[in-house]
Amino acid sequence: MTTTYEANRFRGPLNAVVFAVLDGFMDRLLRARKRRVYVDLPDEVVELGSGVGANLRYLRPGARLVAVEPNPAMHARLRARAERHGIELDLRGIVGERLDLADGTAGMVISSLVLCTVSEPEQVVAEVLRVLRPGGRYAFVEHVAAPDGTVLRRIQRILRRPWAWSFEGCSCERDLRSVIEKAGFADTEIESYRIRSPFVPFNSQIAGIATRAS
Repeated sequence: MTTTYEANRFRGPLNAVVFAVLDGFMDRLLRARKRRVYVDLPDEVVELGSGVGANLRYLRPGARLVAVEPNPAMHARLRARAERHGIELDLRGIVGERLDLADGTAGMVISSLVLCTVSEPEQVVAEVLRVLRPGGRYAFVEHVAAPDGTVLRRIQRILRRPWAWSFEGCSCERDLRSVIEKAGFADTEIESYRIRSPFVPFNSQIAGIATRAS
C-alpha cells in the first residue's frame, strides 16, 4: 500500500501554479455538478486532495475543513485561501490510501479530480467508507475513461503517458464509477457526462454521492 507522497521538485510546484491560475476557469467548467453534489455541506468536511483550495467556495464561512493534501507545494496557497474564506483548516500532508482519521468519525467526505491521481483508488475509497459515520456521505466530481471505441478514448490512450507525467500520475483511463459502486456503500447516485474543454483527456466525467449504511 502507498503510504507516502514522492515529491517532484519541478512537477509539484508547477501543478500548484497551474491550478491556481486556472481556478476560475475550472470552476466554471465544473460548477453545475459541484453545486449539485456539494449542496448543503455540513460545518465539518473531510476533503481528499484539497490542492490550492478550489472547493473552499462551497463551504460556509466558519466551517472546518480537514484537508488531505500530500503535495507540500500546494500548502501555502491552500492556507492563505482558507484564511480569506474564513475556513478553519486542519491540513494533513498524507496520502488518501491511509487516512489518519478514526473509524466512523466523518459525516462528509468530498473530492474533485483526485481519484485519477492516487496509486490505489480502491484503497482510497475503502478508506473513505471506513472513516464515514453511519449515514455519512461521499460527494465527488471525477474524470474517467471515455466509452470504448470512441474518439475520446483513443485520445486518452495516445496522451496517457505525457498526461500522467504532467499531472502527478493522473490517469485518464480509470473506471472510477465501478470502483465507487463496488466499494460497499448502501446507496450510490452517479451521473456520467461529458464537458467541453481544451483539456480533452479529462472531458469524460462522473459526479455523484455515495452514502454509508445507517
